[in-house]
Amino acid sequence: MKAMWFSQYGSADFLELKDIPKPCPKKNEVLVKVYGASINSWDWELLMGKPFVNRLEFGLLKPKKINVLGCDIAGRVEAVGTTVTQFKAGDEVFGDLSRAGWGGFAEYVCAPEHALVTKSENMTYEQAAALPQAALLALQGLRDKGQIQPGQKVLINGAGGGVGSFALQLAKFFGAQVTGVDCASKLDVMRLAGADEVIDFNKQNFTENGQHYDLILDVAAYHTLSDYKSALSPYGRFVMVGGSMALANRLILFGRLNSIFDHKKMGLLLHKANQGLGFINALYDAGKIVSIIDRTYHLNELAEAFKYFEKGQTNGKIVIKINDINSPK
Repeated sequence: MKAMWFSQYGSADFLELKDIPKPCPKKNEVLVKVYGASINSWDWELLMGKPFVNRLEFGLLKPKKINVLGCDIAGRVEAVGTTVTQFKAGDEVFGDLSRAGWGGFAEYVCAPEHALVTKSENMTYEQAAALPQAALLALQGLRDKGQIQPGQKVLINGAGGGVGSFALQLAKFFGAQVTGVDCASKLDVMRLAGADEVIDFNKQNFTENGQHYDLILDVAAYHTLSDYKSALSPYGRFVMVGGSMALANRLILFGRLNSIFDHKKMGLLLHKANQGLGFINALYDAGKIVSIIDRTYHLNELAEAFKYFEKGQTNGKIVIKINDINSPK
């Protein structure tokens, strides 16, 4: 089978399309023929070898534990292990493999059954591949960590990308009044995703505009903790999903301490892979959320796709077509 091989940190140019053996599922795994995958920031960070903690986990000088990137996949079950009970050959599935060995940028991948759910018939494989990690980061950040409530004023920073475009839709589903923040080229997609107000961060600093928000979800956090606190309402919550590693470390060290002295809560989201994916599936079926896809590339164009992702101009998600199929059937 063909797979995009990852053997060096630092550049998408190091990726190599190779023929490697087709995997065989272990007793608790399913073999999936992959039709769609998508790029997430975790893929790009691991490709670059940044932050340094990634190298401590996956290989100091070169990747050792993972040689095929790709967390989010959608495809059809080809075979199942002897103890698998949830799936059978022919089932259409999707899921996040970031806690299950990665490997999505390949024609086939094996995954434990707990890492997958049945794909809705209303989704194409490309639409399904855009969902798992980004939509669940948004859901877990807003609902679980942020405890979003109807009528709240919610701000999403980095709202034009993958996580942000789902966060806007989910915040509207939960009945919030939503402000999206990103660069000027993403204002239209933020409006498309449901933002009541949009802010170009190059023209306005939302932490200094005099507005106060009940919940701030930040996908690209770079302001100071004191700036975020000043932008919160008296009982507001700040949830960091992505951004500066230095800020994440400060939040881990001081976030809970800061919350002791007033009612404002500051926290870092710890992603739980695939938890809530059934709920996302149901929302998609009901037409409450959609996958906003900026560009679609083929597997042999993965390096080009990463270079586009690196520019930070993506509106929604970038999807990779693996095997040649255009419909969910």
